Amino acid sequence: MKESDHKIFHSIQSMAIVICTMAVLLFISSCSGNRKRMGEAITERDSLPVMDTHDVTTLISDSGVTRYRITTPRWLVFDRKEPPHWAFEQGIHLEKFDTLFTVEASIDADTAYYYNKEELWKLMGHVAIQNLKGERFNTELLYWDQRKKKIYSDRFIRIEQPDRIITGHGFESNQEMTIYTIHQTEGIFYVDDTTQPVDTLQQQPSQQS
Repeated sequence: MKESDHKIFHSIQSMAIVICTMAVLLFISSCSGNRKRMGEAITERDSLPVMDTHDVTTLISDSGVTRYRITTPRWLVFDRKEPPHWAFEQGIHLEKFDTLFTVEASIDADTAYYYNKEELWKLMGHVAIQNLKGERFNTELLYWDQRKKKIYSDRFIRIEQPDRIITGHGFESNQEMTIYTIHQTEGIFYVDDTTQPVDTLQQQPSQQS
């Protein structure tokens, strides 16, 4: 091979190496960009609701029997968030029925989340409950465990009964709100139609009705 041909061969070989190297680098960069875009897409999808419904009134069944009615301005369902949940961030009104469709309890809250895997409600803000006996409960945070059939809170609770008002911290009840315990009673206000309410401070650790 002539010297000139030899130089041309080496030049072509060098150019081929450079082109291959550039192609590999571009391919790697392209894959990296695709992975980044895919990652962004997955992250965005995980943060978006699978359902977004406005002005909702719906009935929910339990074991084939209608048990609950939900009324809310907006209902979001997040199926890919951890944990998956429903969100009612504009308020909720919830009613619980017995087998004869009598309302056993009604609940109103500024914000609510339902974690469907755990069957757990978390109600926040101004939470107001009324049971079948007409008793009213007010607190700022309440949990309703449907699996264990109990309602509880570790916050301040106010219970208005026909003849008295009870206040305290920490609360636990059955889900019909008919059998309940206040873990730390702060005061009992006995109400008389002919006199002003009487405040009797209780030192006992709990109060059950």
